[in-house]
Amino acid sequence: MTTPTTTRIAVDWTRCDGHGVCRVLIPERVELDEWGFPIVDGRPLDDELLVHARRAAAACPALALRVE
Repeated sequence: MTTPTTTRIAVDWTRCDGHGVCRVLIPERVELDEWGFPIVDGRPLDDELLVHARRAAAACPALALRVE
């Protein structure tokens, strides 16, 4: 299955508590700032990273991460 070239990771900043789970599950696209909040690489996701991004979004304790 080929994904659209605009599929990206997004953070809902009103929900994010800086747990850092996203960094652990998709380090290719997420860094953490000095307070533990995600800095997301906004490049489109390829098929391989899409699987990891969806897993990270599902595992987010605050439900702040999404794939769109």
